[in-house]
Amino acid sequence: MSADAPAAARRRDGGAIFALALAVRLAVVIWAAGRFPPTADGTYYHRIAERIAAGLGYTWLWPDGVVTYAAHYPVGYPGAIGALYALLGAQPVVAMLLNAALGALGALAVHRLASRAAPRSRAVPALAGALVALHPGLFAYTPALMTEGVTGALVTCAAWASAWARDRRPALAPFAFIGLLFGAATLVRPQALLLAPVFACLALSGPAPGGSPRPRGGFVARAARRAAPVLLTVAAALLVCAPWTARNCVRMNQCALVSVNGGWNLLIGADPASTGAWSPIQVPDACREVFDEAGKDACFGREARRYIAEHPGAWLGLVPRKLAATFDYCGAAGWYLHASNPAAFSEADKVALGAVETVFERAVLLLALVWAARLPARAPGAPQGRARERALALARIALLALGVAAALHVHAWVGYIALLGLALLQGRALLRAPLLAGAALAVLAATAATHAVFFGAGRYALVAFPLLSGLAALAAARQGSDPPRAGAPPAAGAAVSAPLGGSGDELL
Repeated sequence: MSADAPAAARRRDGGAIFALALAVRLAVVIWAAGRFPPTADGTYYHRIAERIAAGLGYTWLWPDGVVTYAAHYPVGYPGAIGALYALLGAQPVVAMLLNAALGALGALAVHRLASRAAPRSRAVPALAGALVALHPGLFAYTPALMTEGVTGALVTCAAWASAWARDRRPALAPFAFIGLLFGAATLVRPQALLLAPVFACLALSGPAPGGSPRPRGGFVARAARRAAPVLLTVAAALLVCAPWTARNCVRMNQCALVSVNGGWNLLIGADPASTGAWSPIQVPDACREVFDEAGKDACFGREARRYIAEHPGAWLGLVPRKLAATFDYCGAAGWYLHASNPAAFSEADKVALGAVETVFERAVLLLALVWAARLPARAPGAPQGRARERALALARIALLALGVAAALHVHAWVGYIALLGLALLQGRALLRAPLLAGAALAVLAATAATHAVFFGAGRYALVAFPLLSGLAALAAARQGSDPPRAGAPPAAGAAVSAPLGGSGDELL
C-alpha cells in the first residue's frame, strides 16, 4: 500500500460521512416539507426572507399597513434564505435544504478535524463524523427555520479552517478565511464574533508545522507576529459585517453591529420575575413610551443593567437556572415540530424524540469526560512535583465523578462545567491538544458564559453539539506518540507525544 493510501482512504471516509449526513437530513426534509410551516422565530425569519426576496429589504409590514426598517433579528439567516427564495421560490422547503447542506458540511468538518487529531486511525474520525451525522438533535432540527443549526455548522467549519491555518503557519491568508467564516456566523448569531480571536489563537498554538524553527527577534517583534493573525481574523469578520452595520447606522437611528435585541435579551434574564429561561418581556415603565425599535432596545438594556447593579445577588442567583435551561435538556427539534404541527408530530412524539436525544447527548458528554480525564503527557523538560501531581489527580477524580453523576442525573449542566474544569486541569498540555478539542471547549465555554448573562434555552446548546460530538470520539483515540508526516521532523524541543488522546494535529 502506498504512503498516500491511508490519507486517500480517510478522504473517502469523509465523503461517505458527508453523504450519510446529507442523506439523513434530506430524508427529514422530504418528510417535513409541506407538513411543518415556520413557527416561533422561524415565522419572522420566513417573512423577512420573503420581503428580501421581493426586493423590499429588511423591512417589516405592520398590521395597519405601515412599513418600517427593522433589525431586531440578525440579518444573516433571513438574508441567506431570502437570496435562495429569490432564485428558487419563497417556500420553507428551500430553507430546509440549506439547513441540510450546512449540517452535512458540519459533519464533514468534524471528520476532517478528527482525522488530524487521530491520523493513525480511520475508526476515530469515522466515529466523530457519524456522531454528528446521526445526532438526533441535529438532524431532526433540519426542518426548523431557526439559526442554531446553521450557526453550529458555520462555527465547526471555522474550526476546520483554523486547523488548516495551523498547518500553514506563518502564512496569514488562512486567518483571513477564518475571519470570513466568523463574519458570516456573526451575521447569523452576533455572539459568534467572540470566538473569532479564540479560534485564531488556537490556530497559533500547538507544535510548529513541519519542524519550523522558532521565531526570532525581540519580545515586541514576537508579540507583533503573534498578534497579526488574530487581528487579521477579527478585522476580516468585522469587514463582512461592516455594510450591514453601516445600514443600521443610517436606517435604525442608532449604530448596531448586527441586530438590536441585546437589550431585550438582557432584560429577559434580569427581571424580578425571571425564571432563567425565555419569558415574555415585562416592559419597564421607563420604556413604555419609547416606540423606536433601536431606542426601545437601548432602553431595555439600560433598565436591565440598572436592575443588575441594584440586585447583583438575585441576578447571579439565576445563573444555575439559566445553565440548566440551556444544557439539561435540549429537545429543540421535538419542540419545534410539535409547535409547528401538533397533528403531524404529537406530544408523545415530542417526548419520544426528546428521550432519544437526551440519551445520545448524555453519552456524548460521558465520552467527552473520559477524554478530559486522561492524564496529559508531560512535555520534555517539564518539572515534576509529587505533591502537585497528587493534588491534580485528586481534583481530576473529583471532577470526573461529579461530571459522571451529573450526566446520569437531571442536571447535565453541572457535567458540562465539570468537563471544562477537567480540561483546564490539563494546564499547558491543553495548548498541545488537537484543535478539535480546543474548539469544542471554546464553543462550550462561550455558550455557557453567554447564556449565564442573558437567559437559557435548550436550543442554544445546539451550537456546541457538532464539535462536542467530535470531542467525544477522541475518547476512543490511542493516547501516545504519533510521528509527524514523513519528511517533517519535529522542531527542536517540541513535544512529539500526543496529549489528551491526539497527535498534535499533524497534517496528513
